[in-house]
Amino acid sequence: MFSEERKEGSPRFGKLHFPVGLWINSPKKHFVKMSRRWPSVGSVRSTSSDTASRGSEPVELRPPGKAKAGRHPRRPTRFPRSTSSGAGVGGGRWGSEKKLADLIDPVPEDLVELSSQPQLPGILKIFGGAISRGANYKSVLATPRSTARQLVREALERYGVAPEEEEGGYVLCDVVGRFEGPGGAWQAEHLRPVGDTERPLVLQDVWKPKAGLSRRFEVRRRRDVERVGEAEDNETAGINAQARRLQKSRSRAASGGPAPKERADNLSLRRSISDMNLSARKRRERKAVLSVAGAEEAEPADGGAKSGEAEDSVDGANLEQLSQCLIQPPTQHPYFLLLLGCDKQDFVIYVMTRRRHVFGRRPQPDKGGYVDTFLCAPDILPRHCCVREAEPAPGPALVRPFRGAAVTLNGGALVREAALHPGDLLGLGQHFLFMYKDPRTPQPRPAWLPRPWVSPGLAGAFSCQACGRSLQERQDAFQAYVESREPELRYRPQEEEALLREIVRLQGATAFNLAPAFLLGLCLEHSTRVLEPSHFPRLVARMAQLIKEAVWEKIKEVGDRQPENQQDKGLVGVLSIEEVAADLRPLMLWMANAMELLNLVQRKVLDMEKELDLEGSSHDALLSSDLETCDEAMAVLDEVIMSTFQQSVYYLTKTLYSALPALLDSNPFTATADLSHAQELSTMPQGIRGTLAIYQATLELTRECELHPDLVSQTFGYLFFFSNASLFNTLMERGTGGPFYQWAKAVQIRTNLDLVLDWLQGVGLGDIAAEFFRKLSTTANLLCVPKTSLVKATWSRLRSDYPALTPAQLHHVLSNYHLGLGRPYPEGWSPPPEEREEMANSEIFESFSDHPPLILPSEGFRLCPAAPVTDDALHHQLCRLRRFLWDLEQASLPANQRAAHGLEGGQ
Repeated sequence: MFSEERKEGSPRFGKLHFPVGLWINSPKKHFVKMSRRWPSVGSVRSTSSDTASRGSEPVELRPPGKAKAGRHPRRPTRFPRSTSSGAGVGGGRWGSEKKLADLIDPVPEDLVELSSQPQLPGILKIFGGAISRGANYKSVLATPRSTARQLVREALERYGVAPEEEEGGYVLCDVVGRFEGPGGAWQAEHLRPVGDTERPLVLQDVWKPKAGLSRRFEVRRRRDVERVGEAEDNETAGINAQARRLQKSRSRAASGGPAPKERADNLSLRRSISDMNLSARKRRERKAVLSVAGAEEAEPADGGAKSGEAEDSVDGANLEQLSQCLIQPPTQHPYFLLLLGCDKQDFVIYVMTRRRHVFGRRPQPDKGGYVDTFLCAPDILPRHCCVREAEPAPGPALVRPFRGAAVTLNGGALVREAALHPGDLLGLGQHFLFMYKDPRTPQPRPAWLPRPWVSPGLAGAFSCQACGRSLQERQDAFQAYVESREPELRYRPQEEEALLREIVRLQGATAFNLAPAFLLGLCLEHSTRVLEPSHFPRLVARMAQLIKEAVWEKIKEVGDRQPENQQDKGLVGVLSIEEVAADLRPLMLWMANAMELLNLVQRKVLDMEKELDLEGSSHDALLSSDLETCDEAMAVLDEVIMSTFQQSVYYLTKTLYSALPALLDSNPFTATADLSHAQELSTMPQGIRGTLAIYQATLELTRECELHPDLVSQTFGYLFFFSNASLFNTLMERGTGGPFYQWAKAVQIRTNLDLVLDWLQGVGLGDIAAEFFRKLSTTANLLCVPKTSLVKATWSRLRSDYPALTPAQLHHVLSNYHLGLGRPYPEGWSPPPEEREEMANSEIFESFSDHPPLILPSEGFRLCPAAPVTDDALHHQLCRLRRFLWDLEQASLPANQRAAHGLEGGQ
């Protein structure tokens, strides 16, 4: 259960010399999902889950400081929580399960697909011209469940293909085509290889060819089909490669007036698409673009004149549109990216080719004024704005509006020269908006992006003096929040660690035992409602780690208090059940709180998975990483639940081990025993009083800690399993070589067992006890049979009357039954020869490793973070935490600012 790192502080049953199976140390084998093993506990409203919930694959609780091996992330089946076991049973059938008659199109013969006939609904035609040209088709019997692989195998057998050739060499193809010509020759237009596991009859019923086309199934050689597919892939790759080459060759800049001498070298950057289309070299390149535009067949084969006409016919809007879409930004020049324009003729990228770049309106012929970028809008001045590079470079550029020009920078009005950083938004007039980009410098965080919003905390919520409220109103609002019963807990991220530690420290310090889980649930609600989404996974992981550390310390404390671990070895004894219950109370509380918190976390994670499904972004790395973090945190909570459960079972069964033997040895028919009051322990026989006291203390402990009813049922399931196995093995051992198996002794054992079962029935545990005490009860019933009746019974009758006993166990009891001195062994008790060989290798003792699995519940949780707080103890802790957070906020402020909030009187 726990690693050897704790061998110094963790007690073992080996020291007590009783079955090591009590220590549940085989988690991988036994903590698995299984169906319900026991019924509900009526008195504690325990209803075991109908189906297995979260996969309870137990893991050892490692020390918090140790590194944990990598965990496989649990994905969207991360929560095998039980749903209704009957869901989907009575739903509609899949298409593959429909009757064959429902899959056949009842249209006339001349309109049906070639692969089926209405008169022969079980026959599928498979054409094999690629195998045998002399044959038309072969008929194969098929059902809607028949797969393509099965039909290919049957068809190849009919075509006479050798078995060694057919393995993987042929594939079934779905061919769509039409009949053409007077002879009705088949012309295939589309071919698709059918997957080996696809079902052709379902395929032809669900996907119909369009009007005028028909379908048939053909068997073709797999290498021929793959060769055709490779040719199509190469063609597609060539088209895209040519498009990329064209994209690089058609990068261009903004339009402008006549280029002066100093701009002659950059003329190629400023030429329009139409100018580039006029060159003969570009006309030759345009031939390759025709394939991208879908007009590859437009080039005729009879001369250059017709070829030129075909090119001109495609040189229109399609080629121009395609060319203008293939734009790459420059890598050596700053540029302006158009975000909002005024005209459809505006360019997308305006390159800054000089150290100074001027925006303005196109000048009149008789007026001077150099302008780099012409903008057409009524509010654009002839010279509107100037941008110049920093001196010395690199550095932010400088932007300056001309007098009277309307210019904005990152949404604010610009009236004088200011720095222009990459990513800044430059607005010109009312119609143009540009983003300045400089690929030569690193991209800083744009100034127009809003800063991440941080929770203002209580001071920002109630102490803001700009809200217009008076000091008294702010104090009243703060006091109303502190004393409110609404499930709300506000805090800033910087106070989160201290808050979580304070909540974990509260465990066991309040009358409301589930207070830690409830308060941590309020932290989850605050994170999902106020903080950024990426904060939630980190919060869940930190919660799980703090709980794990707290549980680890409690486990070490309980182990150190055990008598065998004390320094004085001469005083080693057994702790009373009252002392054991006091030690186990912290572990039970953490088990209950971890189970409730796990349920709250799972609800939030399910919402995250729904968000991932709605966005359709299965490759969203951030959200996927958050889900993995949450999965790891929930796995830690699983460890906490399983470890606290195993530790509780260990110490309880350790106490039971010393009390159970008295149930076999004591005589219930004594003068002090009053069997008429079965529910009062003081009136019970002394032999069973100790065992019942342990059961009663355990039941009171689980109720006090508000443990989930399903976990209560499983806790007693483990205790009853151990009690049955321990008593049965002791009974088997004592019957060897002595007169223990006799009617008088059996009546005492049967009476003690009946008293225990009656008491458990009275407290609501009778059904679970009857399930796990079946083998011991059966053995007691066998021994209680009068001797005169037992000697007349035969082996076959005894096997049918006592099926809970294995042949080896039944033979052991009969062979050691005390018949009296000189009385022969009855011949009818002898097992047949075939069973003797089996019994020779069979074990008569019950194994402690076959304990029931731990199944985490899926419903019946107590906490609801959305409901108002009604418990006074929980409300008191909530108010205390709100004041605690206020003190943390005030302590983080300078002393001269604390009085400014004016809320000291409200505390």
